[in-house]
Amino acid sequence: MKDQMEKRLEELKAELASGEKLLAELQAKQASVQQTMLRIAGAIQVLQELLGHEIGMGEGSTAAPNGKDTSHP
Repeated sequence: MKDQMEKRLEELKAELASGEKLLAELQAKQASVQQTMLRIAGAIQVLQELLGHEIGMGEGSTAAPNGKDTSHP
């Protein structure tokens, strides 16, 4: 009986170690995905601002990227 309990104890310890390893891997993956999503969200924001700026300038505008009018009378 004692041998069976010791064997089961070792099995449970191995399962616990395996679970802890898996949890650490999943947490690392989660952190990586969160950072990727943050970079994507930043890129989306930059592109939306650039597109909004171009739309705000309107078609046929002669304003340079620095905002100064480059048309000559």
